[in-house]
Amino acid sequence: MLVNGVWTENWQPVQAKDKDGRFIRQTSSFRNWITKDGQPGPTGTGGFKAEKDRYHLYVAYICPWASRTLMVRELKRLTNYITISVVNPVLTDQSWQFGGHPGSDLDTLNGHQYLHELYTAADSTFTGRATVPVLWDKVNKVVVNNESADIIRMLNTAFDDLTGSTLDLYPDEFATDIDALNKRVYENLNNGVYQAGFASSQLAYEEAYHKVFNMLDELENRLEGDHKFLLGDTISESDIRLFVTLVRFDVAYHGLFKCNRNTLASMPNLTRYVKRILSIKGIERTVNLDHIKHGYYSIKALNPTGIVPVGPEV
Repeated sequence: MLVNGVWTENWQPVQAKDKDGRFIRQTSSFRNWITKDGQPGPTGTGGFKAEKDRYHLYVAYICPWASRTLMVRELKRLTNYITISVVNPVLTDQSWQFGGHPGSDLDTLNGHQYLHELYTAADSTFTGRATVPVLWDKVNKVVVNNESADIIRMLNTAFDDLTGSTLDLYPDEFATDIDALNKRVYENLNNGVYQAGFASSQLAYEEAYHKVFNMLDELENRLEGDHKFLLGDTISESDIRLFVTLVRFDVAYHGLFKCNRNTLASMPNLTRYVKRILSIKGIERTVNLDHIKHGYYSIKALNPTGIVPVGPEV
């Protein structure tokens, strides 16, 4: 991680843990918002007006949090408004690196070798981990936001006057339901798979394992019958947050993270649901199974040999 702007140790996946060995995720540090008129959002300061080609997303296909932002970028017709750079999926001793793997990009925008250099360019005394996604302001050369939940929420509305998009991923009539569902899916599944994979005690692992599969069973039942999406016939923010975990489940979490009661492929309703979302225009471009497998299996703490499994067939 960075301490006062200096890289201090080799990258480790476990950010923190409690006394019982439970994995604890880092809180994001940059929380400004792009808005239609540049006024401040719910957090941070103002000055970030929605403009074409002003903003840039640094992402990793391996990362479900970053992939949320790519999905909203596609769904909200922002591909010609916000540029992107994809980092190398194979984690190095200095965490995310640019270039060097098929489908990854060099940092032609700022010329950095590692993502953490972007953080110190924005704040020379930054302390914390250099995570993706990063929403970058190309005009002021600062990090706008590095919290995916904020980024997908702002992209849902900030550029509508420019793009003419009418899709609302967070409609007022479902806002309460979306917030409640997001919280449960995050705690039990989105983060639950990481709590299982990075647990440092049997107690913590089994606790997380049961949360993951209890949630999957509930979602399998919820999607029985004619349910197209979690909250009706239209895709919402909750579907995006769920999809990014499901699409990685069989190729990463089932094996490497020991979430191995069953594969997602054996759950027919969730399988149909994933295929339905994947068939939406643009979504397939946000999923790269090669990056996902090579990225997760490069985590030395979980896979010291670095061998990437050939299967499973998906």
